[in-house]
Order: sequence, then structure tokens, then C-alpha cells
Amino acid sequence: MRVLVQRSKAAKCIVDNEVVGQIEEGLVLFVGFTENDNLEKIQYLCRKIVNLRIFEDENGIMNQSILEQKQPQVLSISQFTLYADTKKGNRPSYLKALAGDKAQALYDTFNEELRKFVKVETGIFGANMQIDFINDGPTTIWLER
Repeated sequence: MRVLVQRSKAAKCIVDNEVVGQIEEGLVLFVGFTENDNLEKIQYLCRKIVNLRIFEDENGIMNQSILEQKQPQVLSISQFTLYADTKKGNRPSYLKALAGDKAQALYDTFNEELRKFVKVETGIFGANMQIDFINDGPTTIWLER
């Protein structure tokens, strides 16, 4: 399981010219799954995400988690391309990316686990999505389990 975490000032997901998920300040998460991902990995990464100290405190130091923000919220986006393999040639291979119903079930579980801690907005699994957001910092963290 891979998650790209980005601190954001504002974010929205658009599908077919309609906003389907939107947050103010918070985190934008791009989430991908592979074989052998399971509930234990999901729970581990959810705890890691909500406890990452990447928000500034009163002294301007990244020392607070999203849980310490006024309105903790996340925009979670499924993204199988996190498992792109470009070792051979120029066309990425996605053989390691989990597809279909298995990936959607894990993504749904991931979002349910996150909702135990913060408000979660999502895109639409498998849809062509446009993500519009302001990366704050920029702060981008790569997590993998």
C-alpha cells in the first residue's frame, strides 16, 4: 500500500464537471494498493497519516498533526498509478497495482478507517478525476507499508 500525503490549503475533486469531494485546509491523499494489502496495513497507515506532525504550531514549526487542526479533513483519491513501474522502456507497467473489486474494497476500508479520526471526502473510484488543490508548503510525504 502506498499513500502520497500532501498538505493542502484547499482541494476538490471534479468528475464530469461536477465537484464530488471538497475540503478546506487539510490533507490530500493519493492512495494505491497492491497484492497482500490488508486491514492491518490500512490501519497502520491511517494512524501514521493522522499523527504525522506536518502542520505548523504557533512558532511556525511543523509540530502538529491534522488531529490538532480546527477542522481536520482529508480528500482521499484512489490512484493505481502509484504502482507504475518504468524500469523497462518508457511506457509504465501497472502489473503491481491491484485492480477492480479488490482494490475498491480496500479503498473503501481505508476511508472508513480514516473516518474514525477525521472528516473524509473522496473522489469516485475508477473515474477520470481532475484534482484541483493548493499544496501548502509545499509539503509532500510518501508513505508505504
